[in-house]
Amino acid sequence: MGRFYNGDIEGKFWFAVQASDDASFFGGGESEPNYLNYYFDKSDLPKINAGIKKCKEELSKYKVKFDKFFKENEGYTDEMIAKELKVSLKKAEELLKWYARLGLGEEILECVKEKGECSFEAEL
Repeated sequence: MGRFYNGDIEGKFWFAVQASDDASFFGGGESEPNYLNYYFDKSDLPKINAGIKKCKEELSKYKVKFDKFFKENEGYTDEMIAKELKVSLKKAEELLKWYARLGLGEEILECVKEKGECSFEAEL
């Protein structure tokens, strides 16, 4: 069972890694019934870019390792990530959250750049 987001961008939140409100990290507005509704436009670009920059800073050298790992593997466990990155399990879990968040932020950025705005709802 997964939680999805859909609208101008669509995807699935990472199970047990990524919260449904992860897009709040990049600004935008939300409302809360059974879904979080997000809306971003060009005025949010500075915050989106700042969020992406922060994600990349937190990931540091590990981003390249994550990219390689997910290109070569269809699935993962936290233990596989820890072994690949040569970090503790706790550190692997923390880095994985930043990596998932970065992917969402890049999707939001691309959508705003292409359409001028981006809206989607995220399942709670």
